[in-house]
Amino acid sequence: MDKRFLQAEEAIEFIKVTFSQELCERLKLTKVSSPIAVIDGTGINDDLNGVERPVRFPVRSLNGRQAVVVHSLAKWKRVRLKQLDVNIGEGILTDMRALRPDEECGPLHSVYVDQWDWEMHIAEEQRTLRFLKLTVEKIYESLKTTERIVSLRYPDIVPVLPEKITFIHSEELLQKYPGLTPREREDQAAREYKAIFIIGIGGEMSNGEVHDGRAPDYDDWSTVNGDGKAGLNGDIIFWNPVLEKAFEISSMGIRVDKPALLRQLERRGCTERENLPFHKMLLSGYLPQSIGGGIGQSRVCMFMLRKSHIGEVQVGIWSEETEQECLRMAVPLL
Repeated sequence: MDKRFLQAEEAIEFIKVTFSQELCERLKLTKVSSPIAVIDGTGINDDLNGVERPVRFPVRSLNGRQAVVVHSLAKWKRVRLKQLDVNIGEGILTDMRALRPDEECGPLHSVYVDQWDWEMHIAEEQRTLRFLKLTVEKIYESLKTTERIVSLRYPDIVPVLPEKITFIHSEELLQKYPGLTPREREDQAAREYKAIFIIGIGGEMSNGEVHDGRAPDYDDWSTVNGDGKAGLNGDIIFWNPVLEKAFEISSMGIRVDKPALLRQLERRGCTERENLPFHKMLLSGYLPQSIGGGIGQSRVCMFMLRKSHIGEVQVGIWSEETEQECLRMAVPLL
């Protein structure tokens, strides 16, 4: 057997353990168990952009009721915070495993999704841009510390993350690079600053477009923040020196309260969701205020180990053309 695969698996596990420990310490998170599937029709599953199809199957013991494999646990975690009676200032972390069959597979995407899904209970007065930024900075410190520890264990890996992460709103990106597409704007900003957090993902910009899609019922992308712009959410993006492009590590944000949920459902034309169990819990005030997100495990491992394909850090499903191309380029898929 090729020793490279065992060495890679060892490095992957080392990174996952190191980062999760750093994150739990900084955000006061407790690791919990989580589902691979949830019952359909509850509003619990992450609908992503609203067009992606979940994997669904009937459950015989529930008289054939349909269950769906999760896309992520964005909404499930908020319910779990309530069920576990988690204190303000503390939260939960879980190893999320998902299937996204409509994903466009390639060097950065796979049908199989693995990420650290985390959620923290916050006070009403912490629903601010300042608190969002403070939380992003703690996550960034966890990533930067992990990179340093990895470089000590594997001397060939030289740290590249800057001292600080740069915050920039999606509208500011549009004004800074007006002739570029959203992805091209990300490339330019990531190349310049090396580590950025783009605020306001999902909200409409001055050109009538959104920088990127975001579901209307978990992140708050419509509330006017302390800078006078809309959005209490965003994406953590690094400059990837191997791929030489912007590289998304995490999407996250302060979660919707009742006014934000109603506003965003209306803007997306899906007010019928108000009648789903999850949305009823939120609108009734049953669920706690929270902040949370997902941090790609394979993405972090790719970045830390300077890999060029996600198949080097996870076992995925690939076309024969992809396998042949990776073989030709000497990219060892697990």
